[in-house]
Amino acid sequence: MYKVLLLTIFQCFLLASGQVCFKLAVENIKKFQFTWVYFEDILTNWWLLASGILLISATILWAFILKHYPFSIAYPITAFAYVFGMIAAVLIFNETIPITRWIGVAFVILGAFFIAK
Repeated sequence: MYKVLLLTIFQCFLLASGQVCFKLAVENIKKFQFTWVYFEDILTNWWLLASGILLISATILWAFILKHYPFSIAYPITAFAYVFGMIAAVLIFNETIPITRWIGVAFVILGAFFIAK
């Protein structure tokens, strides 16, 4: 049981990290212009490349988890992606998170704990 929990939490971390990199990538993309410079900027956007690698890794790991573990256990644990997203919002994007959202995060963690039991 703990193996699926750890694998799924790691998969959530990869997924959330990929989304963070994607946000950083799109923040660096300029207004669309049908020019070579615009497409060159996109092709050399390292945040976009990192996002792709992380999201593909998360998908491959998710396929492994789905193949080897019960869906009814693995899928609810993916809610941990919200936890990692909230942490990233504070630490990387300097967002202010209201207490009600932190209470929601606590419920997500509590729910995942009960599902894993």
